[in-house]
Amino acid sequence: MKAAVFPGSFDPMTNGHLDIVKRASVLFDKVYVAVGVNSSKTALFLPEERLELVRESVKDMENVEVCLIKGLVVTHAKELGAKWIIKGLRDEEDFRYEADLERNNKFIESEVETIYFSASRENISTRSSSIKEFIKYGVDVTGFLPKPFATVIKERFFSS
Repeated sequence: MKAAVFPGSFDPMTNGHLDIVKRASVLFDKVYVAVGVNSSKTALFLPEERLELVRESVKDMENVEVCLIKGLVVTHAKELGAKWIIKGLRDEEDFRYEADLERNNKFIESEVETIYFSASRENISTRSSSIKEFIKYGVDVTGFLPKPFATVIKERFFSS
């Protein structure tokens, strides 16, 4: 079975993330969307909330499973039997960052490969960090998000 892990904090999950999951689900027998906690970021959602919202966002994709990740992505991938880690790239800055992680991952688990997906044109400038910033200033970001996330953000931050 060809299995891959797509890790991220998904706080919030964007249409760009969802696009990568859809594209990966065509190539792999199983895609694990691994929801992680990034302690260097200020979270909009608790990990358990993100887990449920991501599950709802990918529910129509039969070969996609959502899991909570604790620890190193590469170790988690190996435990799941996944031989690939999927990373999305928007620009050169993303590539430099992800290439460093890939080298470290190869040192830890040499059998796990990293595959890069370029962002689709319509999602090239979408970043979760930008979305969080927009929310602070009252900008409607729901068009950048899968419906489950858009609904909760609208209720939480934009309802009067």
